[in-house]
Amino acid sequence: MFLGVDGGGTKTAFCMVDRSGQVVARAQAASSYYFSHGIELVERVLKEGVEAVCAKAGLTPADIEYAFFGLPGYGEAARDLPVLNAAPRAVLGHDRYACDNDMVCGWAGSLGAVDGINVISGTGSMTYGERLGRGVRIGGWSEMFGDEGSAHWIAVRGLNAFSRMADGRLPEGPLAEVFRRHLDLASDLDVIDVVHNQWQGDRSRIAALSRSVAEAAALGDEVATQILTDAGRELALLVEVTRERLEFGPDETVPVSYSGGTFGAHTVLEAFASGLKNRFTPYELRHPLYEPVVGAALYAAKLAGTPLDRPALDALRTAPGTPAPGEDDR
Repeated sequence: MFLGVDGGGTKTAFCMVDRSGQVVARAQAASSYYFSHGIELVERVLKEGVEAVCAKAGLTPADIEYAFFGLPGYGEAARDLPVLNAAPRAVLGHDRYACDNDMVCGWAGSLGAVDGINVISGTGSMTYGERLGRGVRIGGWSEMFGDEGSAHWIAVRGLNAFSRMADGRLPEGPLAEVFRRHLDLASDLDVIDVVHNQWQGDRSRIAALSRSVAEAAALGDEVATQILTDAGRELALLVEVTRERLEFGPDETVPVSYSGGTFGAHTVLEAFASGLKNRFTPYELRHPLYEPVVGAALYAAKLAGTPLDRPALDALRTAPGTPAPGEDDR
C-alpha cells in the first residue's frame, strides 16, 4: 500500500493505492497551508486525514509500505523543515515516508513521475521538473510579489480592471457587471469592503474571482481576455526557465504537463500552449495523466524503490470514479 497526500490552499487530499493500481481509499481534510494558522496545524490535519483514509481502507498506518506528503509551503521557511519532516512520523508511527512541497504531487501526477516539467496554476503558481534524479522549482514566490499566471494573479488584475472601469479610466466591458453581480455590490466602492473587511484579504476567496474574469472573457470582454492570455504566457515563461535550469539539451523534446484549476479557462491553456510552441526549443505538451494526489502515491512507490508497473499504471488511469486531473488548488 502506498499513501499519497496532496496539501493545498483549501483542502488536503489523501489517497491509498495498491501495487495493482487500484485506488483502495480516499479521504479529505482541511487545508494544511500553515503560514496563516501556525505550524501545529499540519500534524492535526495529517492525523485526521490518515485516520480517515486508513479507516476506509480497513488498514492501519503500519500497513502503509511508503507514503509521500506534499505540503504547501514546504521549503519556503527553512526553520520550519524539522517540524514538517517530523509531523508524519507522529501520525504514521514509522519512518517509511518522505516530505516535499506539494508541487511534486502535480508533477508526479501529470507526467506519471517521469522526467519532464509540470506547471501548477491554482491559487498560486510555480513549476517543478525533474531530470536524471534532480528536481528544480521555479516561481511560487507568493501572491504578494509573485505567483504570476495564477488564479490569485488573474483575480487581482481583474479587480484592478474593475476599479478602472468603475472610474472611467477604462471603457466598461462585461467584466464590470460580472463583478457587481458576483460580489453583490450596492455600489462599486463596496468592493473595498468585501475584499479587505469581509474577506480580510483571504487568498483563496480572492483567487476564486479568477472564475469571474474567465466568465467576462467568455462574454467578449477584451480586458479579461488579455488578462487570461497574459497568464498563459507567464506560465510558459516559467517552463522555459525550468528547462534551462534542468539543463535539457537544445534538441531534447521535453515532456510538459499542467495541473491546477486555472487551466480550466480555455484562453489560459491556449496561450500557454502557444507560448511553448513559439520557443526555439521543442516541447511535448501532454494532458495530465493523473490527479496530484494519485501522483503523490505514485511517487511514494517510486521512492520506495518499487514503482508501479505498466499494467498497474494503466489500471489506475481507468479506475472508476477517478476525478479529472488538473483540479488542484495550489
